[in-house]
Amino acid sequence: MKQTKEQSRLKRRKRIRGKVAGTAERPRLAVFRSNKGIYAQLIDDASATTLAAASSQQLSDAAGTKKDQAAKVGQLIAERAKDKGIDRVVFDRGGYLYHGRVAALADGAREGGLTF
Repeated sequence: MKQTKEQSRLKRRKRIRGKVAGTAERPRLAVFRSNKGIYAQLIDDASATTLAAASSQQLSDAAGTKKDQAAKVGQLIAERAKDKGIDRVVFDRGGYLYHGRVAALADGAREGGLTF
């Protein structure tokens, strides 16, 4: 039986998660992309806690394309990470291609001062 797109993405996600793990010093920047928005979390896998989170729904200025919104979410998560004293992260693209909104979020986070 043929796999759906979502099943293929989850398979890629599981493979990535086997190699990428976040710590308190260098948390995992996890990305989730839906049709309406994009979400980012900083996760410490050692203690299984979310250190910071941001989403396109939290933006005060939601104007622009989805790609523009993703870049703003990247800057927002970087700002929240800086408030917690975090400047280095491990990027987890969640099985999505590093392209479009996912890449825009990563670039926005880099502009905000995160290193990965």
